[in-house]
Amino acid sequence: MRQIKKKILVIAAHPDDEILGCGGTMARHTDNGDKVFTLFLSDGATSRIDKNNHIVDNISRVNAGISASKILCVNPPKFLNMPDNRMDTLPFLDIVKKVESIINEINPEVIYTHHFGDLNIDHQITHKAVMTAARPQPNCSVREIYSFEVLSSTEWSTPSPELSFVPNFFVNISTTLDQKLLALKAYSDEMRDFPHSRSVESVVFLARYRGATMGMNAAEAFKVERILN
Repeated sequence: MRQIKKKILVIAAHPDDEILGCGGTMARHTDNGDKVFTLFLSDGATSRIDKNNHIVDNISRVNAGISASKILCVNPPKFLNMPDNRMDTLPFLDIVKKVESIINEINPEVIYTHHFGDLNIDHQITHKAVMTAARPQPNCSVREIYSFEVLSSTEWSTPSPELSFVPNFFVNISTTLDQKLLALKAYSDEMRDFPHSRSVESVVFLARYRGATMGMNAAEAFKVERILN
């Protein structure tokens, strides 16, 4: 029987979160023939100041996001360009409406997004906006929602049972880990030297650890937020 292909939407706060969180899984989906789309809510740059005390523009981050999408063979990403690390200054309803508009445009069956307990405020708001915009109303296309972990945010959150990332779904990325790492090269400006958790070495260690816990060579871990049969 021919497998039914799906539309996948990855909704991330910043360009690079999508690769850190589910780059290997995105590659698995494209290998399966699924259509993968990416939406970035925040520009990921304008909270920074350069050496001349000027606000950093987001052009390089946008270009990196486009390059990474090409490496994974997914559709060109969409950018909402909300203010970096200041999404909490925007009316939440406005954010939800923009996310809802993209969901209605693409009609995805599956969404991947941030874990609600992440330290980064933009990650938290992105999660809440996705869960609100994709609420299970009649005729909603979204059947599955998964949250991913992002090194240097998920594990840095305040330790507590309520905020901890406890994965219960794992995707084997043994055959796509190299592609994930290649896509990360597009974000070289965002990566740090080991032992920083947002380093290439840490990404590999996490993939190997998540894989080993499930008897795989490499895996990405997720928390199931919703599955509708």
